[in-house]
Amino acid sequence: MVAESIGRLLRRLRIEHGWTQQQVADEYCRVSGTVTKDAREIGRWERHKRLPTPETRRHLATVFGVPTTVLDRATSAARRSRRQAPSAESPQLVGKGDSIDRRTFVGTMTAAALSTARPAPRHVDPALIPYFEQQLDGHYRADMLLGPRALIDTISAQCDLISQLVDAAEEPTRQRMARIGVHYAAFAAWLHLDAGDPGAALRCHDIAQELAHRSRDPEAVACALVDRAMARTDQGLGTAVTDLCEGALMDASRLSPEIQVFALQQQAHGASLLGDRRRVDGLLDRAGRLLDAVDVETWGTACLRTPHYVEVQRATCYGRLGLAREADRLWQQIIPAAPPTSRRDVGVWTARHAVAVAVLREPERAVALAGQAAGIVVRTGSERARRELTAVEAAMTPWQAEPIGQSLAEVLAPIGKGV
Repeated sequence: MVAESIGRLLRRLRIEHGWTQQQVADEYCRVSGTVTKDAREIGRWERHKRLPTPETRRHLATVFGVPTTVLDRATSAARRSRRQAPSAESPQLVGKGDSIDRRTFVGTMTAAALSTARPAPRHVDPALIPYFEQQLDGHYRADMLLGPRALIDTISAQCDLISQLVDAAEEPTRQRMARIGVHYAAFAAWLHLDAGDPGAALRCHDIAQELAHRSRDPEAVACALVDRAMARTDQGLGTAVTDLCEGALMDASRLSPEIQVFALQQQAHGASLLGDRRRVDGLLDRAGRLLDAVDVETWGTACLRTPHYVEVQRATCYGRLGLAREADRLWQQIIPAAPPTSRRDVGVWTARHAVAVAVLREPERAVALAGQAAGIVVRTGSERARRELTAVEAAMTPWQAEPIGQSLAEVLAPIGKGV
């Protein structure tokens, strides 16, 4: 029997343990007593970009509870494969235990490779539309498991390919391809935001807006406007957020309830940036009344995955408005109800909760919440949650010289804050 290569073996063992690459890195550091490994290094081993040394294999054997000889044989198999095929360092196929099936992964990587092809095809088969739709659904699931950096290159490559196909396609395939391109570009923007690169996110929003207009679909245009408003919210530009969302809702009767909810909740964030609580509540109440009309089969975003979706937005807006007691009460209801797949979101929410609690002058409780959020940042690498913890540091300034302030520094030290 041919020995399993080290990359495939490490991936399979990680999946069997139900761990992310970052969790493997954390366990490795605990076992070896080092702090030099991160998720990127684990990814290199799994993709055969680098082979683990004998000492590294001993630590990995302890992490996964397998004999060192198993890892040694797998490393030898990888070396043989490298000698026999120049392409052996390319990404390996996903194992049976992964949440993303083999066919989806192969299709994704094929699309990424095709994106570099020139010139674009002369004929674009309409059957590609459902293909890209299925791929995107798999990408959404992968993002929840892997985090943004693992997907950015693949999604960017597919965005490039879709843009080529839009240029080559004839009507009505061109419009349908442009519509799916909007979703890919918006997802790429989200990944860049979560990875801490707002400039790249804005460039992706530009692509999404052009494709939306080329699709001639009012809903795609509205989505592109609201996605842009989300980026402006991160920049604190309340007027821009309000204007973009009002533009998206200009002809609300032509939009589905899903798109209206999306626009209304984002418009509420714009109102909170402008200090208008009454408008925040009015917009979110309108969004809440539309939730029952949302199509579960076609709306695959957070408003149906996240319990208390509208109240998450309300709690965030209240925190921005300085309504700490109201925000605290809402976060206590929201966070315990979050599903396991919302782990990164919970990190963001918990950091926001910590700020509200600090404003209420409960520093011990704020530090405890900050510690929970910091742990999620370590496990997921979410830059959004890391940025939110900066606000916790600012809110805890009155206690900086006290022992509780030192405690905050200690819980934030693993993510490069509070030092």
